[in-house]
Amino acid sequence: MGVITTLTRAWLTRTFKPFHFTNEYDNMLDYQDTKGLGLYVHIPFCRSLCSFCPYCKVVYDEALAEQYIEALLKEIDMVGSTVGIDKKQVTSLYFGGGTPALLLNDIDCIIKRIERYFTITEGIGLELHPKDVTEETLAILKAAGVSKISIGIQAFQEKYLKLLGREEFDYDEMFKALKRVRFETVSMDFIFALPSQTIENIKNDIETAFNNGANHIAIYPFIDFTFTDRNFIKMSNRRKKKLLYEIVDYCKERGYVRDSIWTFSKNGTSKYSSMTRENFLGFGCSATTLLKDRFKINTFDIKEYQRRIKSDNLPTALTLNFTLRQRMVYYLFWTAYSMRVSPIDFREFFGESLERNYGFEIILARILGFVRKEKNQYIMTTKGSYYYHYYENFYTLSYIDRMWHLMKNEALPKELIIK
Repeated sequence: MGVITTLTRAWLTRTFKPFHFTNEYDNMLDYQDTKGLGLYVHIPFCRSLCSFCPYCKVVYDEALAEQYIEALLKEIDMVGSTVGIDKKQVTSLYFGGGTPALLLNDIDCIIKRIERYFTITEGIGLELHPKDVTEETLAILKAAGVSKISIGIQAFQEKYLKLLGREEFDYDEMFKALKRVRFETVSMDFIFALPSQTIENIKNDIETAFNNGANHIAIYPFIDFTFTDRNFIKMSNRRKKKLLYEIVDYCKERGYVRDSIWTFSKNGTSKYSSMTRENFLGFGCSATTLLKDRFKINTFDIKEYQRRIKSDNLPTALTLNFTLRQRMVYYLFWTAYSMRVSPIDFREFFGESLERNYGFEIILARILGFVRKEKNQYIMTTKGSYYYHYYENFYTLSYIDRMWHLMKNEALPKELIIK
Protein backbone atom coordinates (compact mmCIF):
# COMPACT_ATOMS: atom_id res chain seq x y z
CA MET A 1 0.00 0.00 0.00
CA GLY A 2 2.76 2.45 0.99
CA VAL A 3 4.72 1.51 -2.14
CA ILE A 4 1.88 2.67 -4.42
CA THR A 5 1.55 6.08 -2.77
CA THR A 6 5.33 6.52 -2.51
CA LEU A 7 5.93 5.81 -6.20
CA THR A 8 2.98 7.95 -7.29
CA ARG A 9 4.09 10.85 -5.11
CA ALA A 10 7.71 10.55 -6.31
CA TRP A 11 6.62 10.51 -9.95
CA LEU A 12 4.23 13.46 -9.69
CA THR A 13 6.53 15.61 -7.52
CA ARG A 14 9.60 14.55 -9.54
CA THR A 15 11.52 13.79 -6.35
CA PHE A 16 11.82 11.16 -3.63
CA LYS A 17 11.79 13.91 -1.02
CA PRO A 18 9.19 12.87 1.59
CA PHE A 19 6.47 14.95 3.17
CA HIS A 20 8.29 16.15 6.27
CA PHE A 21 6.04 17.61 8.97
CA THR A 22 7.84 19.37 11.83
CA ASN A 23 6.80 20.99 15.11
CA GLU A 24 8.17 24.35 13.97
CA TYR A 25 5.51 26.93 13.20
CA ASP A 26 4.83 30.64 12.82
CA ASN A 27 2.69 32.34 15.44
CA MET A 28 1.31 34.62 12.71
CA LEU A 29 -0.28 33.23 9.56
CA ASP A 30 0.39 34.96 6.24
CA TYR A 31 -3.04 34.68 4.63
CA GLN A 32 -3.99 38.34 4.10
CA ASP A 33 -3.44 38.30 0.31
CA THR A 34 -4.74 34.76 -0.21
CA LYS A 35 -7.54 34.45 -2.76
CA GLY A 36 -10.42 32.00 -2.48
CA LEU A 37 -9.92 31.56 1.26
CA GLY A 38 -12.41 29.49 3.26
CA LEU A 39 -12.86 28.96 7.00
CA TYR A 40 -13.44 25.87 9.14
CA VAL A 41 -14.35 25.52 12.84
CA HIS A 42 -14.08 22.18 14.64
CA ILE A 43 -16.40 21.29 17.53
CA PRO A 44 -15.10 18.02 19.07
CA PHE A 45 -18.01 17.07 21.36
CA CYS A 46 -20.43 14.15 20.90
CA ARG A 47 -23.14 12.54 23.04
CA SER A 48 -21.52 9.16 22.40
CA LEU A 49 -18.65 8.01 20.19
CA CYS A 50 -19.46 6.12 16.98
CA SER A 51 -16.98 3.29 16.42
CA PHE A 52 -16.55 3.96 12.68
CA CYS A 53 -15.81 7.70 12.98
CA PRO A 54 -12.11 8.70 12.70
CA TYR A 55 -12.51 12.38 13.57
CA CYS A 56 -11.29 14.17 16.66
CA LYS A 57 -14.05 13.94 19.25
CA VAL A 58 -14.74 13.40 22.95
CA VAL A 59 -17.87 12.79 25.00
CA TYR A 60 -19.58 16.09 25.83
CA ASP A 61 -18.76 17.67 29.18
CA GLU A 62 -20.31 21.04 29.98
CA ALA A 63 -17.34 22.50 31.88
CA LEU A 64 -14.84 21.34 29.27
CA ALA A 65 -17.03 22.72 26.47
CA GLU A 66 -17.17 26.17 28.13
CA GLN A 67 -13.37 26.24 28.42
CA TYR A 68 -13.05 25.10 24.82
CA ILE A 69 -15.29 27.87 23.49
CA GLU A 70 -13.27 30.45 25.41
CA ALA A 71 -10.06 29.17 23.81
CA LEU A 72 -11.68 28.92 20.36
CA LEU A 73 -12.80 32.56 20.43
CA LYS A 74 -9.31 33.63 21.46
CA GLU A 75 -7.76 31.63 18.59
CA ILE A 76 -10.10 33.42 16.17
CA ASP A 77 -8.96 36.75 17.65
CA MET A 78 -5.27 35.79 17.39
CA VAL A 79 -5.56 34.88 13.71
CA GLY A 80 -8.20 37.40 12.67
CA SER A 81 -6.59 40.46 14.29
CA THR A 82 -3.74 40.35 11.74
CA VAL A 83 -6.09 41.00 8.83
CA GLY A 84 -5.78 44.79 9.00
CA ILE A 85 -8.33 47.59 8.93
CA ASP A 86 -10.54 46.11 6.20
CA LYS A 87 -12.22 42.76 6.73
CA LYS A 88 -10.84 39.82 4.75
CA GLN A 89 -13.28 38.42 2.18
CA VAL A 90 -13.66 34.63 2.45
CA THR A 91 -15.76 32.21 0.47
CA SER A 92 -17.37 30.07 3.15
CA LEU A 93 -17.46 28.96 6.76
CA TYR A 94 -18.06 25.34 7.77
CA PHE A 95 -18.65 23.90 11.24
CA GLY A 96 -17.68 20.24 11.65
CA GLY A 97 -17.24 17.79 14.46
CA GLY A 98 -18.03 16.09 16.59
CA THR A 99 -21.56 17.36 16.95
CA PRO A 100 -21.61 21.17 16.60
CA ALA A 101 -25.25 21.44 17.71
CA LEU A 102 -24.25 20.36 21.23
CA LEU A 103 -22.92 23.91 21.50
CA LEU A 104 -26.00 25.35 19.84
CA ASN A 105 -26.15 28.48 21.99
CA ASP A 106 -22.52 29.30 21.18
CA ILE A 107 -22.77 29.09 17.37
CA ASP A 108 -24.11 32.65 17.04
CA CYS A 109 -21.28 33.97 19.24
CA ILE A 110 -18.64 32.14 17.18
CA ILE A 111 -20.06 33.45 13.90
CA LYS A 112 -20.19 37.01 15.22
CA ARG A 113 -16.57 36.75 16.38
CA ILE A 114 -15.50 35.52 12.94
CA GLU A 115 -17.45 38.31 11.26
CA ARG A 116 -15.35 40.87 13.14
CA TYR A 117 -12.52 39.99 10.80
CA PHE A 118 -14.00 38.19 7.79
CA THR A 119 -16.79 38.77 5.27
CA ILE A 120 -18.37 35.46 4.21
CA THR A 121 -19.63 35.50 0.61
CA GLU A 122 -20.91 31.98 -0.09
CA GLY A 123 -22.72 30.98 3.08
CA ILE A 124 -22.24 29.12 6.35
CA GLY A 125 -22.53 25.34 6.63
CA LEU A 126 -22.92 23.14 9.71
CA GLU A 127 -22.97 19.39 10.32
CA LEU A 128 -25.88 17.92 12.27
CA HIS A 129 -26.66 14.62 13.93
CA PRO A 130 -30.21 13.47 13.06
CA LYS A 131 -31.21 13.86 16.72
CA ASP A 132 -30.46 17.58 16.48
CA VAL A 133 -32.71 18.23 13.51
CA THR A 134 -35.60 19.75 15.43
CA GLU A 135 -37.62 22.83 14.56
CA GLU A 136 -36.21 24.72 17.56
CA THR A 137 -32.57 23.88 16.74
CA LEU A 138 -32.95 24.70 13.05
CA ALA A 139 -34.59 28.05 13.85
CA ILE A 140 -31.72 29.02 16.17
CA LEU A 141 -29.12 28.04 13.55
CA LYS A 142 -30.89 29.92 10.78
CA ALA A 143 -31.18 33.04 12.94
CA ALA A 144 -27.42 32.82 13.58
CA GLY A 145 -26.74 32.93 9.84
CA VAL A 146 -26.33 29.25 8.96
CA SER A 147 -27.51 28.72 5.37
CA LYS A 148 -26.42 25.11 4.70
CA ILE A 149 -26.76 22.00 6.82
CA SER A 150 -25.37 18.49 6.41
CA ILE A 151 -27.09 15.67 8.30
CA GLY A 152 -25.09 12.53 9.07
CA ILE A 153 -27.71 9.89 8.28
CA GLN A 154 -25.26 7.12 7.16
CA ALA A 155 -28.24 4.84 6.38
CA PHE A 156 -31.98 4.77 6.96
CA GLN A 157 -32.08 0.98 7.40
CA GLU A 158 -31.73 -0.28 10.96
CA LYS A 159 -29.41 -3.20 10.08
CA TYR A 160 -26.76 -0.86 8.67
CA LEU A 161 -27.05 1.57 11.56
CA LYS A 162 -26.33 -1.31 13.92
CA LEU A 163 -23.21 -2.22 11.93
CA LEU A 164 -21.98 1.35 12.34
CA GLY A 165 -22.77 1.49 16.05
CA ARG A 166 -25.69 3.86 15.57
CA GLU A 167 -28.98 3.43 17.42
CA GLU A 168 -32.29 3.30 15.56
CA PHE A 169 -33.93 6.67 15.13
CA ASP A 170 -37.44 7.88 14.29
CA TYR A 171 -37.01 10.27 11.38
CA ASP A 172 -40.58 11.62 11.23
CA GLU A 173 -39.85 14.59 13.49
CA MET A 174 -36.70 15.38 11.52
CA PHE A 175 -38.63 15.40 8.24
CA LYS A 176 -41.31 17.67 9.75
CA ALA A 177 -38.68 20.11 11.04
CA LEU A 178 -37.03 20.32 7.61
CA LYS A 179 -40.37 21.27 6.06
CA ARG A 180 -40.91 24.04 8.60
CA VAL A 181 -37.42 25.60 8.61
CA ARG A 182 -35.85 25.96 5.16
CA PHE A 183 -32.19 26.25 4.24
CA GLU A 184 -30.38 27.00 0.99
CA THR A 185 -28.79 23.55 1.10
CA VAL A 186 -29.96 20.50 3.04
CA SER A 187 -27.46 17.68 2.50
CA MET A 188 -27.74 14.15 3.85
CA ASP A 189 -24.68 11.90 4.20
CA PHE A 190 -24.67 8.16 3.56
CA ILE A 191 -22.09 5.37 3.68
CA PHE A 192 -22.03 2.68 1.01
CA ALA A 193 -20.09 -0.58 0.51
CA LEU A 194 -21.43 -2.07 3.74
CA PRO A 195 -21.93 -5.88 3.98
CA SER A 196 -24.78 -7.22 1.81
CA GLN A 197 -25.73 -3.68 0.77
CA THR A 198 -27.40 -3.55 -2.65
CA ILE A 199 -28.28 -0.81 -5.09
CA GLU A 200 -31.93 -1.24 -4.02
CA ASN A 201 -30.96 -0.35 -0.42
CA ILE A 202 -29.15 2.74 -1.64
CA LYS A 203 -31.94 3.77 -4.01
CA ASN A 204 -34.29 3.68 -1.03
CA ASP A 205 -31.97 5.95 0.97
CA ILE A 206 -31.56 8.39 -1.93
CA GLU A 207 -35.29 8.71 -2.58
CA THR A 208 -36.12 8.93 1.14
CA ALA A 209 -33.66 11.82 1.42
CA PHE A 210 -34.84 13.73 -1.65
CA ASN A 211 -38.51 13.20 -0.79
CA ASN A 212 -38.08 14.53 2.73
CA GLY A 213 -36.25 17.84 2.58
CA ALA A 214 -32.81 17.11 1.12
CA ASN A 215 -31.69 18.82 -2.09
CA HIS A 216 -28.16 17.38 -1.88
CA ILE A 217 -26.70 14.03 -0.85
CA ALA A 218 -23.21 12.68 -0.18
CA ILE A 219 -22.57 8.94 -0.58
CA TYR A 220 -19.16 7.96 0.74
CA PRO A 221 -17.58 4.50 0.64
CA PHE A 222 -16.74 2.95 3.99
CA ILE A 223 -13.06 3.59 4.83
CA ASP A 224 -11.44 1.27 7.34
CA PHE A 225 -9.14 3.43 9.48
CA THR A 226 -6.70 1.37 11.54
CA PHE A 227 -7.58 3.15 14.79
CA THR A 228 -11.35 2.70 14.51
CA ASP A 229 -13.39 -0.40 15.27
CA ARG A 230 -15.06 -2.60 12.66
CA ASN A 231 -16.98 -5.78 13.44
CA PHE A 232 -17.88 -6.79 9.87
CA ILE A 233 -16.14 -8.00 6.72
CA LYS A 234 -15.38 -5.29 4.16
CA MET A 235 -17.02 -5.40 0.74
CA SER A 236 -14.69 -6.56 -2.04
CA ASN A 237 -13.32 -3.98 -4.47
CA ARG A 238 -15.12 -5.73 -7.33
CA ARG A 239 -18.52 -5.41 -5.67
CA LYS A 240 -17.75 -1.87 -4.52
CA LYS A 241 -16.91 -0.83 -8.10
CA LYS A 242 -20.15 -2.35 -9.40
CA LEU A 243 -22.14 -0.57 -6.69
CA LEU A 244 -20.52 2.78 -7.49
CA TYR A 245 -21.40 2.44 -11.19
CA GLU A 246 -24.98 1.54 -10.25
CA ILE A 247 -25.26 4.58 -7.96
CA VAL A 248 -23.97 6.92 -10.68
CA ASP A 249 -26.24 5.42 -13.35
CA TYR A 250 -29.29 5.60 -11.09
CA CYS A 251 -28.70 9.25 -10.14
CA LYS A 252 -28.16 10.14 -13.79
CA GLU A 253 -31.44 8.42 -14.76
CA ARG A 254 -33.26 10.37 -12.05
CA GLY A 255 -31.78 13.67 -13.20
CA TYR A 256 -29.65 14.26 -10.10
CA VAL A 257 -26.52 16.26 -10.86
CA ARG A 258 -23.17 14.80 -9.83
CA ASP A 259 -21.11 17.75 -8.54
CA SER A 260 -18.20 15.86 -6.95
CA ILE A 261 -16.83 12.35 -6.54
CA TRP A 262 -19.39 11.40 -3.89
CA THR A 263 -22.11 14.09 -4.05
CA PHE A 264 -25.29 14.62 -6.06
CA SER A 265 -27.77 17.48 -5.99
CA LYS A 266 -31.44 17.57 -6.86
CA ASN A 267 -31.41 20.87 -8.71
CA GLY A 268 -27.77 21.25 -9.77
CA THR A 269 -27.23 24.38 -7.68
CA SER A 270 -27.21 23.18 -4.06
CA LYS A 271 -23.71 22.39 -2.84
CA TYR A 272 -22.12 21.37 0.44
CA SER A 273 -18.39 20.70 0.41
CA SER A 274 -15.65 21.82 2.77
CA MET A 275 -13.10 19.70 0.88
CA THR A 276 -12.74 21.38 -2.51
CA ARG A 277 -11.52 24.80 -1.37
CA GLU A 278 -8.11 25.98 -2.62
CA ASN A 279 -7.08 27.55 0.70
CA PHE A 280 -8.61 27.68 4.16
CA LEU A 281 -8.01 28.62 7.78
CA GLY A 282 -8.94 26.11 10.48
CA PHE A 283 -9.94 26.93 14.06
CA GLY A 284 -10.24 24.48 16.95
CA CYS A 285 -8.47 21.29 17.97
CA SER A 286 -7.51 19.04 15.03
CA ALA A 287 -8.46 21.78 12.53
CA THR A 288 -6.17 22.12 9.53
CA THR A 289 -5.03 25.21 7.66
CA LEU A 290 -4.03 25.11 3.99
CA LEU A 291 -2.25 28.06 2.40
CA LYS A 292 -0.25 28.56 -0.80
CA ASP A 293 3.02 27.24 0.61
CA ARG A 294 2.12 25.33 3.77
CA PHE A 295 -0.20 22.97 5.56
CA LYS A 296 -0.64 22.93 9.33
CA ILE A 297 -2.71 20.93 11.77
CA ASN A 298 -3.74 21.85 15.30
CA THR A 299 -3.24 19.53 18.25
CA PHE A 300 -5.93 16.91 18.80
CA ASP A 301 -5.62 17.23 22.58
CA ILE A 302 -8.26 19.61 23.98
CA LYS A 303 -6.34 20.37 27.17
CA GLU A 304 -3.15 21.10 25.22
CA TYR A 305 -5.16 23.20 22.77
CA GLN A 306 -6.40 25.33 25.67
CA ARG A 307 -2.93 25.57 27.24
CA ARG A 308 -1.36 26.80 24.00
CA ILE A 309 -4.05 29.41 23.45
CA LYS A 310 -3.84 30.60 27.08
CA SER A 311 -0.10 31.17 26.63
CA ASP A 312 -0.79 33.29 23.50
CA ASN A 313 0.54 30.64 21.12
CA LEU A 314 -1.27 29.10 18.17
CA PRO A 315 -2.20 25.45 18.85
CA THR A 316 -0.25 24.17 15.84
CA ALA A 317 1.11 20.65 16.31
CA LEU A 318 2.67 19.91 12.91
CA THR A 319 3.53 21.99 9.86
CA LEU A 320 4.48 20.99 6.32
CA ASN A 321 6.22 23.54 4.11
CA PHE A 322 5.40 22.51 0.55
CA THR A 323 7.79 22.38 -2.37
CA LEU A 324 6.12 23.78 -5.49
CA ARG A 325 5.55 20.30 -6.93
CA GLN A 326 4.15 18.98 -3.66
CA ARG A 327 1.67 21.83 -3.59
CA MET A 328 0.68 21.16 -7.19
CA VAL A 329 -0.04 17.51 -6.42
CA TYR A 330 -2.03 18.43 -3.32
CA TYR A 331 -4.00 21.00 -5.35
CA LEU A 332 -4.77 18.55 -8.15
CA PHE A 333 -5.75 15.71 -5.81
CA TRP A 334 -8.40 17.72 -3.98
CA THR A 335 -9.51 19.76 -6.99
CA ALA A 336 -10.15 16.48 -8.82
CA TYR A 337 -12.64 15.68 -6.04
CA SER A 338 -14.96 18.13 -7.80
CA MET A 339 -14.76 15.93 -10.95
CA ARG A 340 -13.11 18.69 -12.98
CA VAL A 341 -9.76 20.45 -13.26
CA SER A 342 -9.43 23.80 -15.01
CA PRO A 343 -6.10 24.67 -16.69
CA ILE A 344 -7.08 28.35 -16.34
CA ASP A 345 -7.56 28.04 -12.58
CA PHE A 346 -4.30 26.08 -12.27
CA ARG A 347 -2.38 28.83 -14.08
CA GLU A 348 -4.02 31.52 -11.96
CA PHE A 349 -3.05 29.67 -8.77
CA PHE A 350 0.51 28.68 -9.68
CA GLY A 351 1.44 31.00 -12.55
CA GLU A 352 2.38 27.94 -14.60
CA SER A 353 0.78 25.76 -17.27
CA LEU A 354 -1.02 22.59 -16.19
CA GLU A 355 -0.21 20.85 -19.48
CA ARG A 356 3.46 21.81 -19.34
CA ASN A 357 3.79 20.31 -15.87
CA TYR A 358 1.52 17.28 -16.27
CA GLY A 359 0.94 16.90 -20.00
CA PHE A 360 2.04 13.25 -20.13
CA GLU A 361 -0.18 12.28 -17.20
CA ILE A 362 -3.18 14.04 -18.77
CA ILE A 363 -2.67 12.25 -22.11
CA LEU A 364 -2.38 8.91 -20.31
CA ALA A 365 -5.53 9.60 -18.27
CA ARG A 366 -7.45 10.41 -21.44
CA ILE A 367 -6.21 7.25 -23.19
CA LEU A 368 -7.25 5.13 -20.20
CA GLY A 369 -10.70 6.76 -20.19
CA PHE A 370 -10.28 8.44 -16.80
CA VAL A 371 -10.89 11.98 -18.07
CA ARG A 372 -12.23 13.78 -21.11
CA LYS A 373 -11.73 17.36 -22.23
CA GLU A 374 -14.83 19.53 -22.36
CA LYS A 375 -15.07 23.33 -22.64
CA ASN A 376 -11.39 23.82 -21.76
CA GLN A 377 -11.68 21.68 -18.62
CA TYR A 378 -10.68 18.11 -17.84
CA ILE A 379 -13.77 16.22 -16.66
CA MET A 380 -13.46 12.98 -14.72
CA THR A 381 -15.43 10.01 -16.03
CA THR A 382 -17.23 7.41 -13.92
CA LYS A 383 -14.32 5.05 -14.58
CA GLY A 384 -11.92 7.75 -13.45
CA SER A 385 -13.95 8.39 -10.30
CA TYR A 386 -13.69 4.74 -9.31
CA TYR A 387 -9.90 4.74 -9.65
CA TYR A 388 -9.75 8.09 -7.89
CA HIS A 389 -11.49 6.41 -4.96
CA TYR A 390 -9.18 3.39 -5.26
CA TYR A 391 -6.14 5.64 -4.97
CA GLU A 392 -7.80 7.82 -2.31
CA ASN A 393 -8.13 4.72 -0.16
CA PHE A 394 -4.38 4.11 -0.43
CA TYR A 395 -3.71 7.78 0.25
CA THR A 396 -6.02 7.82 3.26
CA LEU A 397 -4.39 4.79 4.89
CA SER A 398 -0.82 5.79 4.01
CA TYR A 399 -1.10 9.49 4.87
CA ILE A 400 -4.19 10.59 6.79
CA ASP A 401 -4.41 7.41 8.87
CA ARG A 402 -0.76 7.71 9.92
CA MET A 403 -1.08 11.39 10.77
CA TRP A 404 -4.32 11.08 12.74
CA HIS A 405 -3.11 7.98 14.57
CA LEU A 406 -0.02 9.90 15.68
CA MET A 407 -2.00 12.99 16.64
CA LYS A 408 -4.47 10.98 18.71
CA ASN A 409 -1.60 9.51 20.73
CA GLU A 410 0.71 12.53 21.02
CA ALA A 411 -0.56 16.03 21.73
CA LEU A 412 2.53 17.69 20.22
CA PRO A 413 4.59 15.27 18.09
CA LYS A 414 8.18 16.19 17.26
CA GLU A 415 7.82 15.34 13.56
CA LEU A 416 6.15 13.10 11.02
CA ILE A 417 7.91 11.85 7.88
CA ILE A 418 5.73 10.29 5.20
CA LYS A 419 7.77 8.75 2.40
